[in-house]
Amino acid sequence: MKWSELKVHTTNEAIEPISNILHEAGASGVVIEDPQDLYIEDDVKLFGTIYELDPSNYPSEGVYVKAYLPVNSFLGETVDEIKQSINNLVKYDIDIGHNNVTISEVNEEEWATAWKKYYKPVKISEKITITPTWEEYEPVSSDEIIIELDPGMAFGTGTHPTTVLSIQALEQYVEEGDIVYDVGSGSGVLTIAAAHLGAKYIKAFDLDEVAVKSTQINVKLNNAQDRVEAKQNNLLNEVEPGADLIVSNILAEIILEFIDDAYEKVKPGGYFITSGIIQGKKDVVKEALKSSGFEIVEVNAMEDWISIVARKPR
Repeated sequence: MKWSELKVHTTNEAIEPISNILHEAGASGVVIEDPQDLYIEDDVKLFGTIYELDPSNYPSEGVYVKAYLPVNSFLGETVDEIKQSINNLVKYDIDIGHNNVTISEVNEEEWATAWKKYYKPVKISEKITITPTWEEYEPVSSDEIIIELDPGMAFGTGTHPTTVLSIQALEQYVEEGDIVYDVGSGSGVLTIAAAHLGAKYIKAFDLDEVAVKSTQINVKLNNAQDRVEAKQNNLLNEVEPGADLIVSNILAEIILEFIDDAYEKVKPGGYFITSGIIQGKKDVVKEALKSSGFEIVEVNAMEDWISIVARKPR
C-alpha cells in the first residue's frame, strides 16, 4: 500500500493542535521532529532522548510535524482541509510559524517500522521511566516506576515537555487513595502515572474516540484497568464533583474554557495541574485560575512550555 507523508514546518506551540488536526483527518501515525530532542538535558535527566537520528533531517528553527495518509482518490481534498484547519489556528492566537506543507510518497513498510527509532526509554522524573512496549529495559532502582506505552496512533509518547512537566507535578502532588480526573487523556500516560503513584481511582476523559481507545489499551498494558474509567467526554461537562486532583495537558485556550468547572469539581484542598501552556499564555492562565478562586502553588517551565499547579482553598 502507498502512503503519503505530509510534513508541516511549524512551531512548538502548534504541535498539539496540528497533531490533532492530522489525526482527525485520518493520519495513521504522527512523528514530531524537534531539534531540541537531539540533545540530552542534564537538568531534567533525560536518559533516553533520541540518539540515533541525523541532525541534518531537522529544521534549524521550529519543528516538523509529519503525518501519514493513505494514497486514495480523496487525498487532495483531505490535504486541502488540513491546510485550511491549520490556517484557522491563527484565530486562536496560535503561532503556526512558517506553516510550510510538503507531501511525498512512502511505502507502508518504510513508515510502519522507521518511526520506532524516535521512541526510546526515557526517565522523565525522579521515579518514572517511560518505555515503548518493544524495548527491553531493566530498572536501575528498586522504586523506579516503569510505564509501558504503545503509541499506536501517536497521541503522545510521554516525552514531550508538557507531558514531562505534568508527570513531575503528579509525582509531587498525588497522594495514596486520591481520586484523579485526567482531562484530555490522549495516550493515557498521565492516567497511568497517577495510578502507579497511588491514586485509588482515575477518570480519564477525551473528546476523541481514538484517544479514549488508546488510553484503554495503554491502561491495560500497565495493569491499571481496575482503577481507571476512560470515556469520551467534552472536558468536565456533566462530570460529578469529587476529585482530589485534576490534571490537564492541553492547549491554554482550552484550559481557559473549563477553569471554573474544574474549581467546582475538585475538593477543597485539592489540586488542578495544568500543562500545555506556551510561555506567552502563562499570565493569562494564572489570572484566570486566581479569578476562579484557585491559589497558585507553583509554576514550572521546560523549553517554551509552562505548567501551573493551583490549589482550591479549604
